[in-house]
Amino acid sequence: MTKALNPSVMPRAPVVLVPACNKRLGEHPFHVVGKKYIDAVRLAGALPLMVPHAEADEIDALLDMADGVLLTGSVSNVHPSHFGQAVLDPQLPLDPLRDGWTLPLVPKVIARGMPLLAICRGAQEANVALGGTLHQAVHDAGPFNDHRADDARPVEVQYGPSHPVRLRAGGLLQAILQQGEVTVNSVHGQGLDRLAPGLRVEATAPDGLVEAFSVEGAPGFVLALQWHPEWRAADNPVSVQLFKAFGQALRNYRDRVRGPLPA
Repeated sequence: MTKALNPSVMPRAPVVLVPACNKRLGEHPFHVVGKKYIDAVRLAGALPLMVPHAEADEIDALLDMADGVLLTGSVSNVHPSHFGQAVLDPQLPLDPLRDGWTLPLVPKVIARGMPLLAICRGAQEANVALGGTLHQAVHDAGPFNDHRADDARPVEVQYGPSHPVRLRAGGLLQAILQQGEVTVNSVHGQGLDRLAPGLRVEATAPDGLVEAFSVEGAPGFVLALQWHPEWRAADNPVSVQLFKAFGQALRNYRDRVRGPLPA
């Protein structure tokens, strides 16, 4: 007879908080997270925990339960009031409920040394949370190309390879990927403008737009990416390496904060 495993001595998978977006379906409000982000957390070897919303006095309690945070992309934009601008295009979607707690969340995550992976909108809100600014429309901002996807094309094409990014020599991203350049997708209208103090460029597009950043001197893993590595991540070697690195950082944090777990 096979002896049953004792759950109390099995290593616990790291828990990753995934803040939700806010949508209306008909007359009803919903909290939603794209399945591709949940799948990517599992690819990292972690347990995703979707958080619909948090009040200011709940953030620390949520972080006490977690080993990392994933800030997802979204169709919504960070409200420009958070970086001192007025809304340029009222037709574009906003999500003030998400802004209201993810912006104060970011510095708390970094201060704890907790791993943070921020994707697309998540990268933009991380920059804003730390004091940076955004281009509300990259295609109208100086020398930059149009980084939006063509909505008329199939989703596989929209999220397909779009342009190369050059990785900073000696940076965190280059250390993970062991390459000087990778090709990424591009489906964003907003983009990173002035980086917040203490942020370090990790990758740039051919037109000079910042595509990734880290935090200098951060006590833990912090990486923000403008592209979407979660798209069919398991089939993309670059994405696999990124989520593998995130997963290792999650396990390191878990073991450091909670003590080594029995094998």
